[in-house]
Amino acid sequence: MTRLDRGLMLVVLALMGIGLVQVYSSSFIFAIESRGDGLYFFKRQLLFSVLALGVLLATAEVPFRWLEKFGWVLWPLSAMAVAATLIPAIGVKAGGAARWLLIPGAGVFEPSELLKIALSLLLATYFSRRWEFWGNYQWIVRALLLVLPLALVLRQPDFGSFFICIAVFVGVLFAFGLNWRYLVTAMIVAVPSFYFLVMRVPYRRARIMTFLDPWADPEAKGFQVIQSMLSFQGGGVFGAGLGQGQGKLFFLPEAHTDFTLAVLGEEMGFVGVLVVLALYGYLVLRGMQVAARTENTFAKVLSLGLSLTFAFSVFINAGVVMGMLPTKGLTLPFLSSGGSSLVMTCFLFGLLLNIERSHRKNAPASA
Repeated sequence: MTRLDRGLMLVVLALMGIGLVQVYSSSFIFAIESRGDGLYFFKRQLLFSVLALGVLLATAEVPFRWLEKFGWVLWPLSAMAVAATLIPAIGVKAGGAARWLLIPGAGVFEPSELLKIALSLLLATYFSRRWEFWGNYQWIVRALLLVLPLALVLRQPDFGSFFICIAVFVGVLFAFGLNWRYLVTAMIVAVPSFYFLVMRVPYRRARIMTFLDPWADPEAKGFQVIQSMLSFQGGGVFGAGLGQGQGKLFFLPEAHTDFTLAVLGEEMGFVGVLVVLALYGYLVLRGMQVAARTENTFAKVLSLGLSLTFAFSVFINAGVVMGMLPTKGLTLPFLSSGGSSLVMTCFLFGLLLNIERSHRKNAPASA
């Protein structure tokens, strides 16, 4: 651990610790009613925290040259896992979406969490190896490698993960030389795409309408976001105190998963939310610094892609919970209850720690 970035590592550990406390506080009553054990979700989160920490440390120690050579393989593998969720005998369906695979003895796994990380590895491989990697059929290979897996994500459906992948893809391409004409073209294409993917799909359109006016249907479609706002209001500046929140008492749906930030806001107040967002901000900033300082193209692209993936995940969840974005089922990294999210987030930061360590190791002595 002494060879790893201590600041980044300490903040990750701090957020994992806060996450454990948050899962305990937000899930205790629900766990008693649904599982007969108030510590059920806490114990699962603790188990996954140990596993996630092991994944982080192991990933940080993988030889960097292996990531450069074989990292892109994770994209087709994760795409196949996403495809498997659509097979009735294998995939697990909940809430109208088939996003999970049943892992015997370990619960469910959400492959799209891995796909988001794999995209950065794919982009890093492309920018570092260019035409040599793609061969004579470069355009066909690129189109199939990118479009087909994202189409599968939409088919689940998981619009949140789809949006994050597209945003990371555009962000990385823009940072590494995407001509402004392509950006304008993408924006022109985005308008009809938004119409067909959102406004023409009844439940997505309903979410947009609810976002614009949640009070139009306060007892049904607007209930969740209204309860979230009431939780933030109840917390005030310093909060009601740990464990004293009322929203989690079956007023706020998904209190221990998607809307856990609202519970934190009620119990720890504005100050507590600000501290957590500051820790998130530090991780994003540190990832950007790693990308800026390394001279290795693969490491630079990968660091940027991973930092954007994490940043968009936090931004979307916080925006939804605070009523600034339409409702979308995305977990809050580190704080939400969920093994897939926690393990994959630690895998992401294991890659960043690996890049930072490799850069520091290979940097000139005078740097």
